[in-house]
Amino acid sequence: MAEAKQFLPMTRAEMKARGWDELDVLIITGDAYIDHPAFGAAVIGRVLEADGWRVGIIAQPDWTKPESLTVMGRPRLFCGITAGNLDSMLSHYTAARRKRKEDSYTPGGAVGKRPNLAGMVYTQLAKKAFPGVVAVLGGIEASLRRTAHYDYWQDKLRPSILQDSKADILVYGMGERAIREIARRIDGQKPLDAIPGTARLLGGKESAEHDFSKSVKLPSFEECLADKKAVLELTRLTEREQNPFTGKPLIQFHGARAVLIEPPAKPLTTAEMDRVYELPYMRLPHPSYKEPVPAFTMIKESVTVVRGCGGGCTFCGLGLHQGRFLTSRSEESVVREVKTMAAMPAFSGTITDLGGPTANLYGCANGVCEACKVCRRASCLYPKICPNLELDAESAIHLMKRVRELEKVKHVFIQSGIRMDVALRNPKYIRELAKHHVSGHLKVAPEHMHPNVLKKMRKPGPETFCEFQKVFEEENRAAGKKQYLVPYFISNFPGSTEGEMKAVEKFVREEEWKLQQVQDFIPLPMTPAAAVYYTGLDYETGEPVPVVRGLAERRTQMKQLRPHTKRGSSKR
Repeated sequence: MAEAKQFLPMTRAEMKARGWDELDVLIITGDAYIDHPAFGAAVIGRVLEADGWRVGIIAQPDWTKPESLTVMGRPRLFCGITAGNLDSMLSHYTAARRKRKEDSYTPGGAVGKRPNLAGMVYTQLAKKAFPGVVAVLGGIEASLRRTAHYDYWQDKLRPSILQDSKADILVYGMGERAIREIARRIDGQKPLDAIPGTARLLGGKESAEHDFSKSVKLPSFEECLADKKAVLELTRLTEREQNPFTGKPLIQFHGARAVLIEPPAKPLTTAEMDRVYELPYMRLPHPSYKEPVPAFTMIKESVTVVRGCGGGCTFCGLGLHQGRFLTSRSEESVVREVKTMAAMPAFSGTITDLGGPTANLYGCANGVCEACKVCRRASCLYPKICPNLELDAESAIHLMKRVRELEKVKHVFIQSGIRMDVALRNPKYIRELAKHHVSGHLKVAPEHMHPNVLKKMRKPGPETFCEFQKVFEEENRAAGKKQYLVPYFISNFPGSTEGEMKAVEKFVREEEWKLQQVQDFIPLPMTPAAAVYYTGLDYETGEPVPVVRGLAERRTQMKQLRPHTKRGSSKR
């Protein structure tokens, strides 16, 4: 008889129910524990469990008390630490640096359940709770803070999170390959050097004696503090070495100590990704929670079908975290997951998303040919779609059709972002989308309408959105449906002044859009756009760029679109 599925333990009683008297790995997370493949702590926990390790989770501990981590005892191998699915500063603060009123990853949406810079604080807490423990820091907060970086919310340059946290090793990227190797190495009492997708802060002696001849030397933390231009160079060099096939190790000194960043881990294969997403998740919040977790409510009936993003948008951290090389799950794996969801008592009959960073890149391939494996470009889609990116709209079309024909499935919608330029290469995809997979409104992200600003974003020109809008409306008429695009625009992007924003205002007025949302620009750590914001210099040319900084100035561009902003509607 098959063993019943269980949550990973969060208490000593849950450990004993499994017959465990000790953990191998303790995962500490800033999010509530949702045992679902959309939550990083659950994925890493299940991956380690599948390798035979005993894994427990402590979610949102009291960071003022080291004993809040000791409820299940000291882990035999290591503590794995993550701030959660978002950078904790982004979880806490808006673009106006005001505290958010809700934390979507906390029961009841309560705020204040995790500290600022949670990865750093939790790591320090683990070191106090378990002296000498190996601390492994991961998640997107760690990924985007692995080098010296500009922190927008504190408005200052910070060192690598490795220096502040005292973590023994940092895992960047999605982490499955690295974390399995780390567990094997620690169990075998082997050193943690040269693991792809990791970074370490070397000691002073090791930094002085290490052979860095095959590494790319980044501007030091002190050089970046002394000269803002060095931050541009730091960002360019880091971005250039993100190819997992040919990327070189990076080295950045912080005083006499060096942060050594290994090349990225290779993306999972389709078979490996299928395995990760079909691990025995409960697909529910831990039963100890008495209030719903908003983030789970949003994603509980969505399915991740593709990983990675080749867009390279300068404001987005996905390329630095998931990487730009794509992996799609097999159709059979997706179908099995949907069948599992459909068998659950609370299933509504609606699949809210078949997606990932970019839904219509499902089935597409890059990183396959030799040209891709030596490419140092940040984007496969800008300034134009690379001929080495193998586009395959038919796979996405067939998957959507297959899923919507499954028993108990009434609707299948696409809520993830889609690349309009890619969709226009195969209008059949837009036809299928409009006819079957739009819930009345389709979210799209032109981001801006001024060509100079779009160039700085690495986004296609405004004509792409206009052409997509035209084709989408034609397909709606052909299908006999009234459905609307919901465009998202970014205000206050570097290079966007009141004058450039008038291009958006003019378009919105002429098209009679009622916008649901305008996103005020937030410079995420390590992104090219953050480097431009911090330095006031163009990423490509080094020439001065106008940057709107003060809250009063930032309000101006928001006000330009405010008359056209209305909650819950799109186009008249």
